[in-house]
Amino acid sequence: MAEIIQKDGTWVFDGDALRLTPGRDKNVSLLRKELGELLVPLAALAGISFEQGKKSGRLRLRLRDGADPLLHATGGRLTEPHDPYQLLVESDRYGVAEYFVDEVRNALLLDQVPSGPVDAYLLPGPAVPLSVSAGDGVASFDGERVRLEWKWQAEDSKSAAGPRTLPLGDIVGVEWQPTVGLENGHLRFTVRAAPSKVPPKYDPNAVELWGFKKDPLMALVAAAVQARLPHPSAPVAVEEAAPAGDAPAPAPVAEDDHDALLRRLRELGELHRSGVLTDEEFTLAKQAVLKRM
Repeated sequence: MAEIIQKDGTWVFDGDALRLTPGRDKNVSLLRKELGELLVPLAALAGISFEQGKKSGRLRLRLRDGADPLLHATGGRLTEPHDPYQLLVESDRYGVAEYFVDEVRNALLLDQVPSGPVDAYLLPGPAVPLSVSAGDGVASFDGERVRLEWKWQAEDSKSAAGPRTLPLGDIVGVEWQPTVGLENGHLRFTVRAAPSKVPPKYDPNAVELWGFKKDPLMALVAAAVQARLPHPSAPVAVEEAAPAGDAPAPAPVAEDDHDALLRRLRELGELHRSGVLTDEEFTLAKQAVLKRM
């Protein structure tokens, strides 16, 4: 087992997983404290590195693409103070940090863990229920629905509509964007059959963020929802049409099968409208179903 204890946090590696515990130091970000302890399986890692500085160094974990709903929902936009996969190391512990890196790298080699992307989340995301107040609203998530409530600073178009409840089944995407310079950030939900092009300031499915201390906590809501949505790289069951001239004549379809095929066509249409299937995938799948009919 390898372990490194710092003011910034404690990392422990037991050969199968890394346990990342944020420190209690005042400089540890609010997001990391609220996120709490993380258990990262070895299979979720793409690599580890240690960067030395004159006064302090930094341990960094690199996760495989698609392994963590938090990183996916934030699009890699978490800055250093809020990134749970970085650890500040004091200069007198550089030797321990280098040993820690060697232990993890050796385990990755022995287990032959690939560094490529995955098609299923390997971390569970933040625990629910949770509620965060920041920017012009309050976002709450209980695992089944998102509720958005507006503060007095919200635009009239939001306040007049009142609180908004979004069932998880209606949500097809979520995005967290931090405030950068003069550009405000946001937490936005893409809802099925109701795409919105308006700015987050006026979007009833978005909370606008203004760059204050609690803004990063909205990333926890984004990650909790993302963890419960279909993985964006998960394989979609699509019946491919056989090349012309090679396919045998389709067998007769029973009445019950006919109804099932009609339902399949409707499902394919919904997947296409929501963006899960490309135009080409939808056309191929539809052709395959129609041939069976």
